[in-house]
Amino acid sequence: MGKRKISIGLLTTVLLLAACGGRTQSFDVNNTQPVSDENRIIYQMNIGAFTPEGTFQAATQQLDRLDTLGIDIVWLMPIYPRGAKMHSPYAVMDYKAVNPAYGHVEDVKTFVKRAHELGMKVWLDWVPNHVAQENPWVQTHPEYFTKDEKGQMIHPHGWGDVLELNYQNQGLVNEVNTAMKFWIEECDIDGYRCDYVSSQTIPVTYWQDIIAQLKSLVPGKKIEMLSETDITDRNNQRIDSCGFDYDYAWNFQGSLARLCKKGFHADTLKQICQRFLEKSAKIKNNRMVYLTNHDQNYNDGGNTLKDFYGENRYGLTVLEFTFFGMPLIYNGQEIGDPDTLNYFTDAKVKWQLVDRKMYNTVRSLIAVHHQQPALAAGAPVEFLTTNNNEVLAWHRGNVVAVVNFSDTPAEIVIKDLEKGEYEQQLCSFTIAEGSSRKEFKLDASSPIPLEAKGYAVYVKKQ
Repeated sequence: MGKRKISIGLLTTVLLLAACGGRTQSFDVNNTQPVSDENRIIYQMNIGAFTPEGTFQAATQQLDRLDTLGIDIVWLMPIYPRGAKMHSPYAVMDYKAVNPAYGHVEDVKTFVKRAHELGMKVWLDWVPNHVAQENPWVQTHPEYFTKDEKGQMIHPHGWGDVLELNYQNQGLVNEVNTAMKFWIEECDIDGYRCDYVSSQTIPVTYWQDIIAQLKSLVPGKKIEMLSETDITDRNNQRIDSCGFDYDYAWNFQGSLARLCKKGFHADTLKQICQRFLEKSAKIKNNRMVYLTNHDQNYNDGGNTLKDFYGENRYGLTVLEFTFFGMPLIYNGQEIGDPDTLNYFTDAKVKWQLVDRKMYNTVRSLIAVHHQQPALAAGAPVEFLTTNNNEVLAWHRGNVVAVVNFSDTPAEIVIKDLEKGEYEQQLCSFTIAEGSSRKEFKLDASSPIPLEAKGYAVYVKKQ
């Protein structure tokens, strides 16, 4: 064992010198802008968790930081007054009001206005299927609710703090639609992430109608809609006709998490990715890809990126930003997702616990994703052939990503790599110290050094 440790250490040193020797250039990854709407990054923010104050006013002061990071869309988790039973943000008391702990409608206006000045869009989280069991409608409009055969209001999915709404009632439909239009007309928001779209009780015709109404509500204004569902799931295929712009790559994320839990194999990951591409090609909308969000981080037993993916979290982050779709960052993910966040209590992001390797990896990947047209959300992707079955490489046009998923360093060649001049824009050997770039001449016989769990991203010069 001792001899093996020494040999691995020597190999690591040799590979480090090969990868990062010579002069490197600084790589400015701040405030980059996407070359198209298909190259955007979305950020999920819980107003209550994002700052120590947990208010819109405080979050507005931090928008410059998100602009520097390179965020294009801010998705706000539910901002409405909450039911008292569990204090869930998804138990809405009033669709046209703001949680008083966060501020007021005027604070939302200010937040959106500042985001727009910085070139960012703002999407609200919309909860159409249910409201808090304490919602005033329970008393004033009991007809707004679905009832069982005994005439009792229904707790959907066994969620005891909410009651299911009845979309067969036109009065309810009018109330909900008016509220959705309110935030666009009053606060100038740019779209919605719609919760629990897979609900069987909300008709497809409802979504078709309201999405068309919202998109034509303000002449010249682009409204976008994200469905919290995986439309590639055969149970959700009806939603493909609704008009959503994006859906969740839900099954993809679940497959990645199960792979890391059961025992990681690079060839299995490749199969998962290929199935993901095949299914994605069969639906109309773009995909939102993610490794974590509020559900993964808290609801599913409380799992950080490290809990879910272990040391593969870095390589899978490269996959998230370079493989396919629009990448999501959950607040705190950019610093390494250091803690689980109880969003029922608005537990605060521990911004002081920064994983510099993850932070600089994410910053570099955002810059590459922004600046390379080949990384547009639906642009084609193709795996490349390496001489190591634990190393995966793929390319999208002139962008090449390579990740070593093994526990040992390696020197690999990409057998079908196109010959040319490349700029290395991400190198795991040095990324903890900051973003940098270096020029290489590469071909199908060029040795590419990778540390254990290491990764690199190259951009071929045109």
